[in-house]
Amino acid sequence: MISDKNIVCFASGWYYHPTSKHHIMRRLAEHNHVIWVNWHASRMPSVNLGDLRTITSKLWQMHRGAQQVGERMIVATPPQMPLPGSAWARKVNARLVRRSIARILRRLPDRPVQLWTFAPDVVDLVGSFNEELVLYYCVDAFGEFPGYDRALIEQLEMALIRKSDVVLTTSQPLYETRRSFHPNVHLIQHGVNHKQLSRAVTGDLAVPDDLRVLPKPVFGFVGVVGEWVDLELVAGLARRRPEASIAIIGPAATPRAALGYLPNVHWLGGKKHEELPGYLGGFDVGLIPFRKVPLTHHANPIKLYEYLAAGVPVVSTSLPAVRPVAGSVWLADDVETTVRCCAEALAHNRPADRASRSRLMATESWEARLEQIGEIVQAAIQNRPAPAGLSRQEAANQAVWARRALA
Repeated sequence: MISDKNIVCFASGWYYHPTSKHHIMRRLAEHNHVIWVNWHASRMPSVNLGDLRTITSKLWQMHRGAQQVGERMIVATPPQMPLPGSAWARKVNARLVRRSIARILRRLPDRPVQLWTFAPDVVDLVGSFNEELVLYYCVDAFGEFPGYDRALIEQLEMALIRKSDVVLTTSQPLYETRRSFHPNVHLIQHGVNHKQLSRAVTGDLAVPDDLRVLPKPVFGFVGVVGEWVDLELVAGLARRRPEASIAIIGPAATPRAALGYLPNVHWLGGKKHEELPGYLGGFDVGLIPFRKVPLTHHANPIKLYEYLAAGVPVVSTSLPAVRPVAGSVWLADDVETTVRCCAEALAHNRPADRASRSRLMATESWEARLEQIGEIVQAAIQNRPAPAGLSRQEAANQAVWARRALA
């Protein structure tokens, strides 16, 4: 168990939809102080409505300053210039962020500092806080995201990996590529909030009204609808099963034109994570209709674990991180196969099937994942070489005095 640390975490959007970062850091904050740093300097914005909204939101977050969002959790949005191609801008960003985080650390108990980053391009900040450990948590092939400078982001990521003590990856493809560059790389699959989501099976939950009124069966999707989602595949399913309802829960970050105005496709918008058990309880099949592109090849969709924890049978495209499971997960890459697999999934949707499926996920909790990570972190700290001429204890004492000097 990781405890009694001050953890500086670099990640995108605290105020965005819940991701693996949120689940991990919320649980670490139960026994540590966590400073979540909203990092938004990885990509230069484009002139579009979505990016303009993001800029407005980030400016407001900077204006408000650091926010206490839990007893031991602080969210900070230091000023940053989103000009990743400029070495000068990156240097200024590092100085501004370093100063902002140092001010927050002064208010926290004098404990060892760890730097955890889900962002691949914060190498300029490594060593800024006299940290006892640097952990890079690699959850995506960032160079594949729209708008990113692939060559630059991969160059910065490699530099970060070289300076990290531990690299965690969330899919086999990410693990295979990153372990070539570092001796301490681990594959840690995503976890799931099983206690909460299993209420879709064990609790007496009402299906929310906007889903309850839809004709059965309901084929549902939860998550961001980005360009990695195969809307043509969803449209094909909707046309072949006109009596069924396609329910989409989450923000749309790509045009919906591929779905046209199909009457059985229902956009229910974003929902709070606490509401998911009720919605998943109303799904007859959970969909993961991802395009087979480099970005999704490296992905490990959390929704797979969430669907299963809620007892929902899953039909997914054949991603490396998604394997077929008899009676629970079916793989389909075209409309015809998707229609057939949805029919098979519906035949395995009895209450007993759902309860059995949910129990399979009981050992896949975020708490179990953090136990794994804790062992890896402890071993890395013990094995981290002390500076030349110093014992480990002398190095630890030196770090304490350095942190006090920083304060």
